[in-house]
Amino acid sequence: MRGQERSNGRHNMRIIVVDDNAMNVTVVQEMLKRAGYHNISSCSSALELYERLGLAEDGTDQRPASEEPVADLILLDMMMPRVDGITACRTIHGLERLKDVPIIMVTAIGDSKKLAEALDAGAADYVTKPINRVELMARIRSALRLKQEKNWHKERDRRLRDELRLAREVQYAVLPQRLENERIVIDAIYRPSEELSGDLYAWHRIDDHRYAVAVIDAMGHGISSSLVCMFIASVLKEVMSKLTDPEDVIMELNRRAMQLHFSDQLIQYYFTGIYMIIDLEQGTAEYVNAGHPPGLVIRCGKEETVRIEGGSPAIGLFDGITVRKQSVSIASGDRIVIVTDGLLDWSSGGTEDEDDSDPVERLRCTLSSGSEASYLEQWTNELFGSEEPGGNSDDQCLLWIELK
Repeated sequence: MRGQERSNGRHNMRIIVVDDNAMNVTVVQEMLKRAGYHNISSCSSALELYERLGLAEDGTDQRPASEEPVADLILLDMMMPRVDGITACRTIHGLERLKDVPIIMVTAIGDSKKLAEALDAGAADYVTKPINRVELMARIRSALRLKQEKNWHKERDRRLRDELRLAREVQYAVLPQRLENERIVIDAIYRPSEELSGDLYAWHRIDDHRYAVAVIDAMGHGISSSLVCMFIASVLKEVMSKLTDPEDVIMELNRRAMQLHFSDQLIQYYFTGIYMIIDLEQGTAEYVNAGHPPGLVIRCGKEETVRIEGGSPAIGLFDGITVRKQSVSIASGDRIVIVTDGLLDWSSGGTEDEDDSDPVERLRCTLSSGSEASYLEQWTNELFGSEEPGGNSDDQCLLWIELK
């Protein structure tokens, strides 16, 4: 049975023999047929090979990057007129669509420098003329095994990318939609550093005049932190519907986070966050800042800006943490801004200039400079720039609240 499978595999392998000498092509084709390879074609020059592979004469790819190559293996003569084998090999392996097609150089040259140049150009192996059949078959089997391994890894990576896209869609689905009514606007902007994010934000309308908002930032970013963050998201959704005091919410988040156990005891995931209750009737915002960067209350029509400072430890580090609730007054027209440290790291630019020594201060200056009509758009352009998601080194999140 295994012998039959190997025979079928050989039968399906598409091999192109490239040589300007017709006799050499005939000899190699006969060797391949006797070894069980039957899907064999030939080219008399590198330019003819280009045409077969879908390339222009200058070597540019004329086929879509997603199109499958027409060959599983190329046996390429090194010395040919106009375009030699080394140049052709370098051109083919310089293209994304064809870079994984194994090329075995066939040469009568014993120059070690030339052989090294061929391998540097991307050749998987080489055989010398006159060709030894046993050696040729062994090198072909080796090259095809390598290609099969590459194909397996590419398929695995494709499945992983599909799963990451699905996970990202799920992660986006748990994020709340913009909340707006005649008294308040709550919205957020965020850009993950990878397919998945370790940042989380949420809000919840408690009653006619009270709103709960939260921003959570998990340690690290990527798959592991995003999975743990999804756990916290499910806990947060449950807690926000049952508890209203910020102290109780943070204490419960910490209790649930401490229930996470990992086989590697050196790994401990923790979170920073701000949980806030906005009371429009009382004109107050009660909050707990658990190891998170300061938020900002930007006063309407005034130069004054109040920081939403810390005072409580991060979530998930210790049992029985002591939480300190704080309060700040709010009024109509004020804006409240909460960000994650990825945005502060970006805003500081990695410089040591005095003006950039406090990234929160730089953020305050940026946010305070927007016009009333277009500040959200200006914030987005100024803080996040035009980079596509995934271009930043850390997840970046900005939650903003406007009191009408």
